[in-house]
Amino acid sequence: MDLKIYKDKQKVAEQFSTYFVEKVGAGDTFHVALSGGSTPKIVFDVLAENFSDKVDWNKVHFYWGDERCVPPTDDESNYKMTVEHLFSKIEVPQENIHRILGEKDPETEAMRYANLLEINLDRVEDIPQFDLIILGMGDDGHTASIFPHEIELWDAEDHCVVATHPESGQKRVSINGKVINAAKEVAFLVTGASKAEKVKAVTEKTKGSEAYPASLVDPKSGNLVWFLDEDAAAELNPNPS
Repeated sequence: MDLKIYKDKQKVAEQFSTYFVEKVGAGDTFHVALSGGSTPKIVFDVLAENFSDKVDWNKVHFYWGDERCVPPTDDESNYKMTVEHLFSKIEVPQENIHRILGEKDPETEAMRYANLLEINLDRVEDIPQFDLIILGMGDDGHTASIFPHEIELWDAEDHCVVATHPESGQKRVSINGKVINAAKEVAFLVTGASKAEKVKAVTEKTKGSEAYPASLVDPKSGNLVWFLDEDAAAELNPNPS
């Protein structure tokens, strides 16, 4: 586990963008699963502003680790946010964008998306392998859309699952833990003081932390990177960059 701590959310976004561009440039086709949330939004802005002409977007294939079951025009759609902050500002082939169809029946879509991953990605022990999965973490320790009250979905047989938000009851389609841990690289983007307690619990494996899905992220590759701001790392005795 590699903990990278920066001054604020903007610095996290800038440093992560540099890291991402280096990863993309290191090989040929690059398959990445995106995350929603406020920090990825800034990352997408930085990528579009600083790297739009420095990346061969033709070789990057975009997927999502999870998506809310809403139409792509809905403000809650992770896909819509990515279009507004990244895709509308870069030259990326439409066929390289593989969105979760949030407007479809969740169970059917989870099966379709799992099948898509099996077709498009190389597999390791029958599990689709991403080059990079970007994750966030909620205040409750959830990641992707695997929530503590449904932590059994982490080890679900199917590569994609239908999850339910514990408060709103909203349905979401999410990759499972097996897919996350099969990735060549996993990167957490976590910012804000409200995350500090869970960041400490998950990264230091404190007592009871196994109840948080984020604590189960342990890629077999060994390549796990946390990009944190000082607020999220406040309980870690940070040494900011």
